[in-house]
Amino acid sequence: MTIDENTDSDTGTDDPVEPALEFAAEPTDGRAVVLLSGGMDSATAAYAARDRGYELCCLHTTYGQRTEDREHDCARKLASELTASDFLRIETDHLAEIGASSLTDDGMALEDADTERDEIPSSYVPFRNANLLSMAVSYAEATDCETVVIGAHSEDFSGYPDCRPQFFEAFERLVAVGTKPGTEITIDAPFVDWSKTEIAEYGIDLGVPYEHTWSCYRENEPACGTCDACAYRLQAFQRIGVRDPIAYERRPSYTDG
Repeated sequence: MTIDENTDSDTGTDDPVEPALEFAAEPTDGRAVVLLSGGMDSATAAYAARDRGYELCCLHTTYGQRTEDREHDCARKLASELTASDFLRIETDHLAEIGASSLTDDGMALEDADTERDEIPSSYVPFRNANLLSMAVSYAEATDCETVVIGAHSEDFSGYPDCRPQFFEAFERLVAVGTKPGTEITIDAPFVDWSKTEIAEYGIDLGVPYEHTWSCYRENEPACGTCDACAYRLQAFQRIGVRDPIAYERRPSYTDG
């Protein structure tokens, strides 16, 4: 769906979605590394992990993305709200140096949203999740954490190949081979089969403070409302009839009707 109107409304005409399913895993008292970007998906994954009983070690990475300062601020606030036992920020510029993504290359234009796009968008950062998960697994192995939690979901892997279920399954096999004997670290992508709408609804039930999250690819304040990340986020809130609490320059309707 492309942008077709400019409105302040956050309420769509779609029927409310069914409540998202609860996690299948039993509650735990283990430790988890959460890849906490500062976005709504990673925030919801962190709150879900805490809800299951995990002690949280939050890993935030900056790699030259346009909104890295705002994302870092949000991640720190979330870690504080979550009473995480640790917050580690890793700054690396190698993904920006490699380039080929409109998130890190100022010479590339960020397209306006098209939620029906079939091709891989320009915002794809080549093999980013493998880089981030490698750092997270190192962190987990060094701190005796049993799992790495990432908030990737089904609408991500429709555009980003390193968000597919097969990728996480393969990466978990790599972890088993590449860590020291006796190490057991799982890769937990709890929302991999969920839509962003289901994540938003689940997060509202969990009490995720979405005012402390940031999704916009373009701007630090206010969010543009017209990039892919803003579109999927606004669409999710519009579908559940909840106003997104962050500020937007524009709030188009991304629901049918």
